[in-house]
Amino acid sequence: MSQICRRTMQPIESESGHRIAPTSADGVMQKPRVIQLFEAAKAERRPLQVCAPMVRYSKLPFRMLLRECDVDVTYTPMILAHEFIRSQVARDSDFTTCPAEREPTSDGRQHALIAQFAASNPEDFARAAELIAPWVDGVDLNCGCPQSWAIKEGIGCSLMEDPELVASLVRAAKASLGPGKSVSCKIRIHKDLSQTVRWVRVLEEAGVDFITVHGRTRSQRSSTPPDFAAIKSLKQSVCVPVLANGDIYAAEDVKRIVSMTGVDGVMAARGMLENPALFVGHDTTPVDCARRFLEHAVRYPIPFQLVLHHFAEMTVRMPSVTKKERQQLMDCRDLIDLIDFVEDKWRL
Repeated sequence: MSQICRRTMQPIESESGHRIAPTSADGVMQKPRVIQLFEAAKAERRPLQVCAPMVRYSKLPFRMLLRECDVDVTYTPMILAHEFIRSQVARDSDFTTCPAEREPTSDGRQHALIAQFAASNPEDFARAAELIAPWVDGVDLNCGCPQSWAIKEGIGCSLMEDPELVASLVRAAKASLGPGKSVSCKIRIHKDLSQTVRWVRVLEEAGVDFITVHGRTRSQRSSTPPDFAAIKSLKQSVCVPVLANGDIYAAEDVKRIVSMTGVDGVMAARGMLENPALFVGHDTTPVDCARRFLEHAVRYPIPFQLVLHHFAEMTVRMPSVTKKERQQLMDCRDLIDLIDFVEDKWRL
């Protein structure tokens, strides 16, 4: 992992005049940075804007791009806690960062980075949180992955059936990290919503800092509309901030979902892959946004197939990219080919 910048954070003032508290000289915040950002967004009368953790795709170059596109909080891909604490190879593969990721962007905005872990053992989760703490602002427990392998491993959605276990995981991570870092959970909903209401209250009592609710059950596919009424009920059941996740593809979706649910922020996944500038208000990915991603990919290398996948997603709705050009894009064999394609297409 790259070394983080040790510079003391200075007070930052938002456009509304809301001040984000500085880091103290010993590096300990009075509040987790994410909570400060929730408060700043509330003062600005807007929802916190978050990009979801996406396996393989929430890598450093994409996160660096999102910081420039009005995303307040980014996540790492989901990391298996037991692998992370046992293997240096796994740590180097799962997580990379750079000093710039800990700094405000050029417009003076602060951001937060959350590491998401899959775990079912409090000791594993606490140890993983402790190891990654110097490079992130908090950790998140994945309680929503519906894939069969995750259920078999006792992680993801399988945790929905054991609220007390999840509470013990939260308490262990909180004790390991202390007050300066956040501990959160990303969940789905039960068919019987009263179960989920009881669960989020248990999480709140355990000290969770905020909760992200994906408004689908463990068996529902992404083609099923999220249950925003359920998210509203859960928001009304707890005092901690709540993020709504599901079916956010445009700025209008953000306004509609916040109005329907009363949540403190929104989290987008697939919509961000197709259009990283979603929160800025663009309907499709601006050409300059795609160019900046390519610059980040050169500066912070990841496997070329991931770069190509990101680029293909970003350009899928660009009206200026023809079917023939899309095929040319997919035929690129390496980063040099892709750079040549971009230069020929847009003269960048």
